[in-house]
Amino acid sequence: MLIFVYGTLKQGCSNHRYLVGQTFVGEARTGPGYRLYALDGFPGMVLRTDDHEGVQGEVWSVDAPCLARLDVLEGVAEGLYRREPIDLLPPFGDRAVEAYIYPHGVEGRHDLGSVWTEPTR
Repeated sequence: MLIFVYGTLKQGCSNHRYLVGQTFVGEARTGPGYRLYALDGFPGMVLRTDDHEGVQGEVWSVDAPCLARLDVLEGVAEGLYRREPIDLLPPFGDRAVEAYIYPHGVEGRHDLGSVWTEPTR
């Protein structure tokens, strides 16, 4: 399965270790309609119909055990994130790719725009 990552799972970031042994496919950008917001030390990608930029990230090919670990990390069973299909710009536009979407309100949260960079510690 192809998964789009945009935050702590990206190369060089704090949770990238969850992707060890998986295959980096390439850098990518979503189509318009997605935006990043600051949560508690990590970003959340939300659907925003008024967005025109999309979100910058990476596409990874992951196996089933890795996907299960990512679902736990992202709190899918608890409803923190939903994993769902997304639209990416070429060269990924015709491929099935999923991402973790933050399904909760972001009122009062800082708008990060289209790119997230992990703060240095």
